[in-house]
Amino acid sequence: MAHPHSPTSAGDHAIDSTAKNQADHHAANTRAAHRVTLIGAGIDFVVGMFKLVAGLMVGSAALVADGIHSFSDILTDIFVIGATHFGRQAPDSGHPYGHGRIETLATLWLGSILIFVAGAIAWASLERLFSGTPVLAPGPWAIGIAVVALLAKEWIYRYTMKIAKQVGSKLLEANAWHSRSDALSTVVVLVGLLGAQLGAGWLDGAAAVVVAIMVGKIGGSLLWEASQELIDTALPASDQQRMRETAEQVPGVRGVHDLRTRTVGGQILLDLHLVVHPRVTVSEAHEVGNEVCRQLHHSFPDLSDVTFHIDPEDDQHAPPQSPLHALPLREEVETELAKAWSGLAAWESCLTLDLHYLDQRIDVSLYVQQLQPEVNLDEAADSLRKHAAGLPWIGRLRIWQGPGKA
Repeated sequence: MAHPHSPTSAGDHAIDSTAKNQADHHAANTRAAHRVTLIGAGIDFVVGMFKLVAGLMVGSAALVADGIHSFSDILTDIFVIGATHFGRQAPDSGHPYGHGRIETLATLWLGSILIFVAGAIAWASLERLFSGTPVLAPGPWAIGIAVVALLAKEWIYRYTMKIAKQVGSKLLEANAWHSRSDALSTVVVLVGLLGAQLGAGWLDGAAAVVVAIMVGKIGGSLLWEASQELIDTALPASDQQRMRETAEQVPGVRGVHDLRTRTVGGQILLDLHLVVHPRVTVSEAHEVGNEVCRQLHHSFPDLSDVTFHIDPEDDQHAPPQSPLHALPLREEVETELAKAWSGLAAWESCLTLDLHYLDQRIDVSLYVQQLQPEVNLDEAADSLRKHAAGLPWIGRLRIWQGPGKA
């Protein structure tokens, strides 16, 4: 089954025009992620060079270290480009749910880097603070470069975060915070330079410790969010309730249960059971499910995959069925009924046999040819029930007389 708003759903997997539009939108998001990361890498290179040259010229170890930090961001940007490229590839036979976990793992990696950076800043700053290492006056030129670098890194953070929100990428969001951590480290350097210029070099160490705590908190938050995704944490209860209400509003849906959600690389996956009228055709029930998918995709743009299960009755509170007491399938049912009803007029004239598996029983409907005038349908049904009394799975029995079903 293919439906217009879901590239993957219950049934076959034919690709329609809407699925193609979604794929094009997905590719556009990937290009946007690559573009903002490349721009950030270019700025990191320029800023890093200016920091490094200025630090060497004025003898500022802090500015040199900050320049090296900016160069390290380039390696991170390259990593992000690779992760977004592979993480946003379409599903394949080996990865039927897509490659979004690559972005999740990369977010974990970046979160860990932020914590490591925070620890390094705090350690170096505390060591400088307690050792009383003198800091030479850097001069206005070095301070000006630090200010320009701070503004550049803050702009990268805001631009990257904007694109991250647009494309729904936790990895890009993590990289944005990485840029913010570089900006914060530049603040530390700037405070230290100003303090050294004014004769209060201890300000560098004190400010660095505060910034290290901030950077560590950001890294910890990213690690927590990515970990929640890796263990398939559900969406908030309010979002699940909205999904349930959206599905229940579709005509033909009598109830929704076993609704389960999870996220993969910023995309939402949804499983749910739909209760429909017990005697509708398979194709009608299936189309009801298709309409539920269409409505859900319309209401939740980040929903990438919907798998629905059709239930003829609400069995969410029913006890699990033992495999030792499973109901027989059609072939076995027909064999058992042929033995029980052999020679009975209603059975011998049966054109179509419908089976309905309801309430742990099998309801049987017989569509028979026009019987002889002397044959009473009620009596024929009573005879069938009597001869099938030994079948433990038999449920409701009905006979329909007419030309048969098409």
